[in-house]
Amino acid sequence: MTCSLFDPAHYQTVRKSLLQASTLPPVCYTSPRFFDREIERIFLRNWQFVGREEQLAAPGEYICHDGVGGSVIILRDADMGLRAYANSCRHRGSRLLDGDGRCRRIVCPYHGWSYRLDGRLVGTPGMQQAENFDPGDYPLIELPLDTWAGFIFIHYAGSPPPLAQYLGSMVDRFASHRGDEMRHVGSLEFDIDANWKLLAENALEAYHTGSVHRATLGQQDSRPVDTSGNWTALLVEDEQSVATLPGEDKSFPHIDGLDAEARAGACFTLVYPSTQLVFAQDCLWWLAFSPVMVDRTRLTLGACFPQSTIRLPGFEDRVKPYFERWRLATAEDNAICEVQQQGQRLAREPGRFAPGEFAVHAFSNWVLDQVLER
Repeated sequence: MTCSLFDPAHYQTVRKSLLQASTLPPVCYTSPRFFDREIERIFLRNWQFVGREEQLAAPGEYICHDGVGGSVIILRDADMGLRAYANSCRHRGSRLLDGDGRCRRIVCPYHGWSYRLDGRLVGTPGMQQAENFDPGDYPLIELPLDTWAGFIFIHYAGSPPPLAQYLGSMVDRFASHRGDEMRHVGSLEFDIDANWKLLAENALEAYHTGSVHRATLGQQDSRPVDTSGNWTALLVEDEQSVATLPGEDKSFPHIDGLDAEARAGACFTLVYPSTQLVFAQDCLWWLAFSPVMVDRTRLTLGACFPQSTIRLPGFEDRVKPYFERWRLATAEDNAICEVQQQGQRLAREPGRFAPGEFAVHAFSNWVLDQVLER
């Protein structure tokens, strides 16, 4: 290229209307420079989903989110408030916690500096003779945190907009699912050799289902959903839940009180930049795409059900077909995204969008909005 990778002139065809537009060029999935720009302008400047509120049910319970902006501890403090801290000791930067668990204090494994759940530094062994040293000057670094419908989001920047404002019309659209009353029942994790955008794009279209999922889900049809805010979506219309494989007769009752839109089928959303929340008639699940490198992504799939469903006799056995569906379909999606990543290494002109790829087109343009020169 004779001019900058981020010159809008390179992407004019992506900016056209859907049936005239081209897809993103291969360089967007293979260039370390483009990936670094995404980290800087997308992942460090937008809200990131990190977990569910019920995963932190008691004071001191924590989970660690290893995002591209740095590792973050999300925990319940002594007053049951939710907090997010940089997972880094204020002494010499050691990582403090791993995975998930419960603690009464956060203690650095290197030199034993310790912090209360409210972030205050309260233990500094060996520092008695340090001049002009006040532990009060070195609390854990706190990050913005906000919640919606039981979902926890963090932000790496200092003064983000409120999460509800960021989500826009999503807040009202899915109110009847009462997500804050649901409970997390399990997760699956995957490592995929593909760029994070390929996974997000795959999750935003049903065009591939008749080929990639021929033996599992079968062909699905979708239609656009009107959105405002930082999300896009497609609706797969079906009176029955699509959270189990076709022909499975053990699905759970529909969620009480769903409005007409929610009863129409499963809505597959993408909260920008990289979290798919799927609202079905009997449950909700998510796919969180965490970029690791330009061609490697970590994926977490989690699921929630109403508490009334969880209390049904035999729930643990009856939920197995759901996780089997998610395991099989996600493995098929992951494999095809790896194949697609391999094809990006070859020099080629961008392709064209099919009518069913309306949400992919919207997502591609949102990415360009963030990373291109203005």
